[in-house]
Amino acid sequence: MNQTNNQYITVNKPIGPVCNINCRYCFYLKKQELYPGRKVSDFRMSDAVLEEYIRQYMDKPEPQVTFVWQGGEPTMLGLDFFRKAVGLQNKYNTKGKNIINTLQTNGIKLNNEWALFFKENHFLIGVSLDGPAHLHNKYRQNTFDAVMGGIQILKEYDVDYNILCTVNRINADYPLELYEFFKQQSGTNFWQFIPIVEHSGSKVYDHSVLPEQYGKFLVEMFDYWVRHDIGKISIQIFDVVFNHFMGLPPTLCIFAETCGNAPALEHNGDFYSCDHYVETEYFLGNIMDQPMQLMVDSDQQRTFGINKKATLPDYCHRCSVKSLCNGGCPKNRFTKTPDGEPGLNYLCAGYKRFFTYVTPYMEYLAQQYRIGGLFEMVMQHFRNAN
Repeated sequence: MNQTNNQYITVNKPIGPVCNINCRYCFYLKKQELYPGRKVSDFRMSDAVLEEYIRQYMDKPEPQVTFVWQGGEPTMLGLDFFRKAVGLQNKYNTKGKNIINTLQTNGIKLNNEWALFFKENHFLIGVSLDGPAHLHNKYRQNTFDAVMGGIQILKEYDVDYNILCTVNRINADYPLELYEFFKQQSGTNFWQFIPIVEHSGSKVYDHSVLPEQYGKFLVEMFDYWVRHDIGKISIQIFDVVFNHFMGLPPTLCIFAETCGNAPALEHNGDFYSCDHYVETEYFLGNIMDQPMQLMVDSDQQRTFGINKKATLPDYCHRCSVKSLCNGGCPKNRFTKTPDGEPGLNYLCAGYKRFFTYVTPYMEYLAQQYRIGGLFEMVMQHFRNAN
């Protein structure tokens, strides 16, 4: 008998691919092609789909339920949509579960009303920001001033937020400038760095970060962090690696052995294997016709998740950092190994450089953490080792 997977977290796209800017590297805008003939105004989750989604999602047995609101740009739906969502969460929260709402935004439409709502309802906000103006504006349509204005409002209302920075062909050459900018100007010590990899067949688009460039970016940023900001600044990929050396499972799906626990929900209730696989081949059904739980537990979705491990090249199985990487995200596994085997991650060289470099540091850090060593002493140890 198949075991039910109750631990999935749905990536919800209530406005589909609709956005108020057109970032050059955005992979989701083209998903409008799945719904030909629809106007922009048609990409909006109906009240019926919203209620059915929340009703089903709140029925999961775990004591904490996390709602992930993405787009496109979800703030284009207006505040009333999210007021209704929170009301429905409360309506169906009959067992007193802890509800977490996260929302990813470009920050442009944020104002006092949004910030007050986020604060009162304990939303965690992810703000897309690619660095200082000369780097952010390269691909994000000169929106730097508007985004910083939105961040300032979040700070004024004491809203919890983090920074989502894409690592692209341009800003990847400035790791320490990015670090210093976020440290001084972002107002938060929680940062994520997301590599941009967009391709068509074997052609990689010129805004994509280069593999070695990405490895160099991470190593240079880590070198500064490990000597100055352990315990002060949280950088997602560094936290993931530290957890590995503490014997904990990966908290980021791309580094897990298998996947399939983060399906995507489109605005009309269509359910897909992953938000990077919102394609006809990976369509699981519609939540208005069948329960999400059945689709998550379907043979199709299980095969999707297991294939990440099953299709890993032998080259990866022999790799010294395989347990840290596990082949990375399947969407980026479109290159060949040195011996010609398909399925190698485009970012392999960068990952291998980074994971190899940080391993002795993380081993020492984990060892000191277990015996109660102070972070300041650990950082001083690394500074003295220079």
